[in-house]
Amino acid sequence: MEKIKIALPYYTEINDFLASIPWPGRTDDPNFYCLRLKQLDQDLQVYRPPFKRAFYFFALLFNSGKIEVNYGDHTIYDPESYLVFHSPNLVYSFAHNNSLEGYIIYFKPECFSFFKPDFHQQFSLFDVLFTNLFKFNHATFKQLAPHFEAVFTAYERSDKTQYMEARVKLLGLLYYLEDFALEKKKDISPATTQQILLRKFIQLVNSHYINKRTVQEYADMLSVTANYLSQSVKQVSGKNALSFITERLATEAKSLIQYTDFEIAEITYLLNFSDPANFGKFFKKQTGFPPSAFRKQQK
Repeated sequence: MEKIKIALPYYTEINDFLASIPWPGRTDDPNFYCLRLKQLDQDLQVYRPPFKRAFYFFALLFNSGKIEVNYGDHTIYDPESYLVFHSPNLVYSFAHNNSLEGYIIYFKPECFSFFKPDFHQQFSLFDVLFTNLFKFNHATFKQLAPHFEAVFTAYERSDKTQYMEARVKLLGLLYYLEDFALEKKKDISPATTQQILLRKFIQLVNSHYINKRTVQEYADMLSVTANYLSQSVKQVSGKNALSFITERLATEAKSLIQYTDFEIAEITYLLNFSDPANFGKFFKKQTGFPPSAFRKQQK
């Protein structure tokens, strides 16, 4: 049987992406949108299967309940608040419930045609390889919130065809957050060469796990030998390098089965397996259950 190819959803326009999430609101400016994230009426569990965006996203959020938040390979339990930054063209998925509130900003580089910064050079928080996420307490949220509020206030009172004041304030916010991140990093002990390699490896796995399944492929991307990568990962984490790849894939598979109504065959090809039988063997080895049994158990 010929393998069915299912492409990851790829959102080139902000409004197309907004239409795919449960919160209301659309942008009049195709290059810029500020979303105040508020609790919806219903007790809602939000899950987005893997996708890509052609624009930038970052958010400052706080939690008013007991929750588990998943962004890619990051899992945070009962966070008080956090910052998350995401660059275009990365594979991305997320899950959280209805207890998050705060500020979300979507934008394209065209939003700053008057300045034209190279975002990946100017703002290191937007990394081309991985999602940046900072967890902190509510006191830090209250420290950062006024800077976001200045952007949102300017956005909400601006001429809807320009938003020029809000764009300028957004640039100022990004520079402020760069300094904030540098201060946070000063409190972290310097990492060893092998710890840095492990972090880069995990970040690459999070962005490429659907299409790259071997340690050799990641070693090539990191310009090291597969043997050195495997030894370094094992020494720092106590786990095999291959296990990071398979666990990341299994985590996404479980989310797709639990939170969507996709057929098992659809999930098979979305995650780039050759056929449902091959996917079923992989899933049972990782979880102890066939995919259909896991879905029935979760429901």
